[in-house]
Amino acid sequence: MLYKRSSQLFAEAEKVIPGGVNSPVRAFKAVGGTPIFVKSAKGAYLYDEDGNRLIDYINSWGPMILGHAYEPVVQAVIEKAKLGTSFGMPTELETQIAVLAVSMVPNIDKIRFVNSGTEACMSAVRLARGFTKRDKIIKFAGCYHGHSDSFLIQAGSGAITFGSPNSPGVTAGTAKDTLLAKYNDLQNVAALIEANKNEIAAIIVEPVAGNMGCIPPNKGFLEGLRQLCTDNGILLIFDEVMTGFRLARGGVQELFNVTADIVTFGKVIGGGLPVGAFAARSAIMNYLAPLGPVYQAGTLSGNPLAMAAGLAMLQALDTDRAIFKRLEEKTAYLAAGIDKVLKANTVAFTINSIGSMISVHFDAAPVVDFQTAAKGDNEIFKKFFHGLLQEGIYIAPSAYETWFITDALTYEDLDFTIRAIDKVSKTF
Repeated sequence: MLYKRSSQLFAEAEKVIPGGVNSPVRAFKAVGGTPIFVKSAKGAYLYDEDGNRLIDYINSWGPMILGHAYEPVVQAVIEKAKLGTSFGMPTELETQIAVLAVSMVPNIDKIRFVNSGTEACMSAVRLARGFTKRDKIIKFAGCYHGHSDSFLIQAGSGAITFGSPNSPGVTAGTAKDTLLAKYNDLQNVAALIEANKNEIAAIIVEPVAGNMGCIPPNKGFLEGLRQLCTDNGILLIFDEVMTGFRLARGGVQELFNVTADIVTFGKVIGGGLPVGAFAARSAIMNYLAPLGPVYQAGTLSGNPLAMAAGLAMLQALDTDRAIFKRLEEKTAYLAAGIDKVLKANTVAFTINSIGSMISVHFDAAPVVDFQTAAKGDNEIFKKFFHGLLQEGIYIAPSAYETWFITDALTYEDLDFTIRAIDKVSKTF
């Protein structure tokens, strides 16, 4: 496949946009080459500016669970746009989607809509700090919760240390209140809590990690976090920006029967439009302004177009509850096919998958946290990525991102993908 027009557009974009992109992972820095510029999408397919059709395993990083340009969502947005695109005032739609979301997700009474997953996670942490009257949080290496200062933290010199910023512009004062733990390691978390007694407001975690490839929680990990939080007066925040309404109707809380104190959402809840949300039981949410002292606001929060798209998406998922089983079956089919061809071609690999999330790690050892994910062979991944691109398949341009399966994918698409992986892996 040729990508001449995309190359031209990227050169033009670099002149006026930093790095030519508005989000760093799009720049292909991890894999080399030139980003693909999309012209349109429908169902399971992307159509780029050069006229190429690509089977899409990114799906806008998760929200297109029913496929691109899903008709009920598109029509909902069109009809709402005719009435006005933004008011900065309450609308009935906000209450309608809030009622539906609360009915679908366990252990939440109230929900506040914001404009992005970053904003949702940032606000959830502020709320947790205000509610507990404590300053510190624990996050996990490899879990991404957006680009708020509190989350752009890497480990210090030891396991029980203050964090240090890993982006210029994040102050040491901010970093000192973020403690970094190892995903799937309860002993590490317990040690951090013990070393910072009565100082930790919240533990925030991707309950199924998607930003170091797909990494499900080990058996007992989420349950252990719940118990540690309960025993120590800490709020447990599930970042379900990726997993919410995707892995189950009620998200990971439903899937694993583990309750969080605060849950953040994005992606699916906006039907593909920019939106986020955070939710909890009333006792916590009532600490938010205008009821309580914790301030959070957003001029465009509850934007009518985003609310219309999100409501149409949630209604579809609430009505067709068999979708989660279909997605799980398609993911399992793809995983089995990839496993077969990579083994036949003697490639060192590990496949992680759960529900409609899957990733291929090019290392034979189990991948359970950021440290093991980082051992993957990035040179092989680059060949894998570009090889699939030439075959008409688009996966994340990073070894540290999960793939997302959409219900629009057919088994013919999956078979085509498996054959393409067989062909590409023979070249390693």
